[in-house]
Amino acid sequence: MRNWCLLWLVFLLLNQHGKIVQVSAGIEFIESMGVHFMLNVSNDLTLSRTWAFSDGGPQALQFSPGVYNEQMFQGLDFVIYEAGRYGIRLILSLVNNYKDFGGKNQYVNWARDQGQNISSEDDFFTNSLVKGFYKNHINTVLNRRNSITGVCYKDDKTIMAWELMNEPRCPSDPSRNSIQAWITEMASYVKSVDTKHLLEVGLEGFYGESAPADRQFNLTAKLGTDFIANNQIPGIDFATIHLYPDQWIPDADEETQQTFSNNWINKHIQDAETILQKPLLVTEFGWKKSGFDIETRDKLLGTVYSDVYSSASCGGVAAGCMFWQLLTEGMDSYRDGYELVFNESRSTAFLIHEQSQKLAGIRKMHAWPRHREDNETVNNEVGY
Repeated sequence: MRNWCLLWLVFLLLNQHGKIVQVSAGIEFIESMGVHFMLNVSNDLTLSRTWAFSDGGPQALQFSPGVYNEQMFQGLDFVIYEAGRYGIRLILSLVNNYKDFGGKNQYVNWARDQGQNISSEDDFFTNSLVKGFYKNHINTVLNRRNSITGVCYKDDKTIMAWELMNEPRCPSDPSRNSIQAWITEMASYVKSVDTKHLLEVGLEGFYGESAPADRQFNLTAKLGTDFIANNQIPGIDFATIHLYPDQWIPDADEETQQTFSNNWINKHIQDAETILQKPLLVTEFGWKKSGFDIETRDKLLGTVYSDVYSSASCGGVAAGCMFWQLLTEGMDSYRDGYELVFNESRSTAFLIHEQSQKLAGIRKMHAWPRHREDNETVNNEVGY
């Protein structure tokens, strides 16, 4: 999506499922093992995805390469602190593909200002100076010491995972080579700084050269990403997809969009299960209010929930789904047509609550205690 709020939390409904796997008593960071997420404590987890970026401009997190706004950083400190208080885990995205809040366009402009020969925004993925700027941002964020808790971000259990980029796209190189090389380099760099947290790319889920028969699912998009190959890179711990059928097939009716959504999700579930053998999260999805009434939006929302629950209830790779975006009254400046305000849509709020309860039921069904000799510590497998 294009209309971002740096520190706004979008809630992910989680489920916990799978075979019982014994985990060492010391593990408190979320890990992945095969197609499941692991934690040594069983509880009703929730997860939120938000931004650890805002590049350039008067209210930036990063004013210029390596120059940071301490007041904005303290705002992110507070978000992490509050999430920890309420038992919410976070996925933090490190840069935007789009111009909102700076993004890759700001990075290449910084390099152009320093005399680099920049031909397009896509030089973000290949220019050595730009890549150096981005690595510096990674290092700064991961080594940030929270001004409230005193804990470095790379050591903070509240953070579940880092996201390399929100919806990376490189249309100037549809072969995928530019993005493939960039993910490989940046994943290795993140893991060299932080060995404790999970890492994901931020992909929407479009297919590439590694699965030519599946490019039919892309419709007409040629965006330089490859769902299979990108997620097979060492250091990438789980796969993500986004879903915006009202943008991707804007002239389609409700039934067509519902069919597309169902096929899109189940195809990626299948590939995550059989090819990637990694967990899968639907980290963004939505339908614009202007296109559908509340009842129809609820039906479309239910399609996503049903597909995820069907996989989760069988111990599959689908780990949860995060709608875009949750707002409260008084946040009108952040409305983009996709927002959900619970007081304005009781039926939607009930649907989300019902999904949460169903996923919690899966967790309870599979959360069998395993006793160890070391003080009979209870260890359970959990997934999202």
